Amino acid sequence: MPKTSTDDAIVFGGPTMGTRWSVLIDEGAVDIDLGAHLQAAVDEVDAQMSTWKPDSDLMRLNAAQLDSWVPLPQELLTVLSAGLAVSRQTGGAFEMNIVDAVRAWGFGPDRIDLGAIRAASATPRVPATEALELDIANRRARKSAALALDLSGIAKGYGVDRLTETATALGYTSTLCSIDGEVRATGLRRTGRPWAVGVETPDDQATAPHSILALEDMAVATSGDYRHYVSVGTTRLSHTMDPRRGAPLVAAPASVTVMSQHCMLADAMATALMVMGDSQGLDFATDHAISALFLRRSKGGMITSVTGTFATSYERGRG
Repeated sequence: MPKTSTDDAIVFGGPTMGTRWSVLIDEGAVDIDLGAHLQAAVDEVDAQMSTWKPDSDLMRLNAAQLDSWVPLPQELLTVLSAGLAVSRQTGGAFEMNIVDAVRAWGFGPDRIDLGAIRAASATPRVPATEALELDIANRRARKSAALALDLSGIAKGYGVDRLTETATALGYTSTLCSIDGEVRATGLRRTGRPWAVGVETPDDQATAPHSILALEDMAVATSGDYRHYVSVGTTRLSHTMDPRRGAPLVAAPASVTVMSQHCMLADAMATALMVMGDSQGLDFATDHAISALFLRRSKGGMITSVTGTFATSYERGRG
């Protein structure tokens, strides 16, 4: 398992979900076998929740007959339950029944397909909250309507939580776990300072972070249009789907970053606020005491809007 040292911290890392995970440990001696435990944790999440693996538990649920109970592992049920809760809280801005649109636009294992794009936009979309029933006690789920669930807006955040839980269970209390733009910190550095985490500038050419956050026992997740997108003319279309249109977001923020206790919830809420957009998303975050950082492009540069903890931490950490 790859292991390096940076700034006195020990770094483990490996592949997962089409990208890479990393865990920094900052507390002296580290068991070399930790890397194998961490890789196993994210491998389990990927095996259960991937839409790229035809035999994943999620794809098995997607392919199941209507009104039939499907046995599922507890981890997948945890993510499905959280996804339904965020969907209800956000009035459907977060939606899991969207895999047809994701794949049609080339953000899944398939190439972009104009016929599939038209079908995804024209087909009425049943919200997962109306057609998915979970039986947590008996570890099973069933659908009352056709659902094609995609967990790309929440699974990486959950993967980060699993990395954190795995390291914590093995006795490590000063960690920084990440997958892509999803990060969770525990404890303080050996210097007594919080973990420094940069919020990327949503620009392909940017070399410096937009701002720096100081994290202690906190998670942060970013949803944006600058890593995975398609260009149509001069318009940049994010990989985040608008469930109302069955197509990529149009005129969305460049990025939304959310802080929360758990990375899974930060990930899902960042996705939902991206879908809501600047005005509605900012109002929602304010009304629900969500700590969020909105970045929007303008001719004069990047426009920043903040709520919650960001209202103070952004000024201290601005890059």
